[in-house]
Order: sequence, then C-alpha cells, then structure tokens
Amino acid sequence: MNNSVANTGRLAWAALRMLLVLTVVTGIIYPLVVTGIGQLAFHDSANGSIVKVDGKEVGSKLIGQSWNIKGTDKPDPKFFQGRPSHSDYDPLATGSSQLGASDPRLVKAVTAAKKQVAEFNGVPESEVPVDAVTGSASAIDPDISAEYAQIQVERVAEANGLPVSEVEKLVMDHIQGRSLGFLDQPRLNVLELNIALRELAGN
Repeated sequence: MNNSVANTGRLAWAALRMLLVLTVVTGIIYPLVVTGIGQLAFHDSANGSIVKVDGKEVGSKLIGQSWNIKGTDKPDPKFFQGRPSHSDYDPLATGSSQLGASDPRLVKAVTAAKKQVAEFNGVPESEVPVDAVTGSASAIDPDISAEYAQIQVERVAEANGLPVSEVEKLVMDHIQGRSLGFLDQPRLNVLELNIALRELAGN
C-alpha cells in the first residue's frame, strides 16, 4: 500500500514538473523567441505594415480601406478605389459574403456594381474587371489589378486637375509583379498609390 502511494506521488510530481517545463518552454520562451525574430527580421510586417505620412499613421499596406468623400458613403472621384468589401474593410470581420457564384443575390449585386463602376469611371461595362465588382475572400484586400487601376486613370486625372499621362505613369510605377515570379497577378496597393497621387497633386 505504502509503495503504491509512493509510486503515485512520484508519478504525480514527475507529471507536474513536466507540465511546468512545457509551460515555460511553449508558453514563455517560444513566443518570446518568435516575437524577437519577427521584430528583428520582419519588423515592418510584424508590426502590421503601418504606413505613415508626415509622421501620422494613415493605414496599413495589408488592409484595404474606403476612399469615400468625407462624411458620406460615396466614392471620392479624386482617389483610386479599391475592391468592394461587405464588411467595410473591418479586419475583425474578415471573410467572404458566403454567396455562391450562381446565387441570384450575388448576380444582382455584381450586375448593379458593374453598372455603377462603369458610370463612375466613364467606361463601357465590358471594360470593368472582375475585382472592381467582387470582394476578396478576406474582404480586406488592399490591392487592385492593373486593369482596374487603368480604367480609373482618366477620372482621377480630371478630378485632380492632372494630365492623364502623369497619372498613367503613376500607375505604371506602382504595379507590383507576380509573387515569386509566378503567383497571383500584377497588382497595385491602393493606399500606396493614393499617397503618391496626393503628392503628385500637391494635396
């Protein structure tokens, strides 16, 4: 009986020591090491890829945002517009609309959005690219396709009183190539593009 109690006590003590060791290793040491590596090797990404203009935070390169006329829900013609977001670019509510490609509600929404984007940019509906009327899987995609940026050039140039050629060059200068040379499509970060646009327009 005494041996049984003693063995049980030793096993319990061994289990407790193992629990304490694993808690320290996986709950304290490992997170600190990973955080340290992230801060040293990937400081910008580890801190949210925050973009600052004149010392003021204006957004993140990783999260899309609306570019509406201040105090309204209407897109501002002076800026390049991003992909639509059913969550209003809320990073705490990421995810798609969950509507299937054949869902009548999605078809209706996309059809209406296509007409709106075409009218807003003064182009035929046939020139409106897919990413202009459909949200990303995360609903916070910060990038747009080169095609979507291109159909916005004339509208942005006119609204800012800039030559079309200068805005076209701005777009070309901000096109990012495929990831790893073969993944994704050429794209532009809307926040970085609009910051450069403001500088060009002297705003």
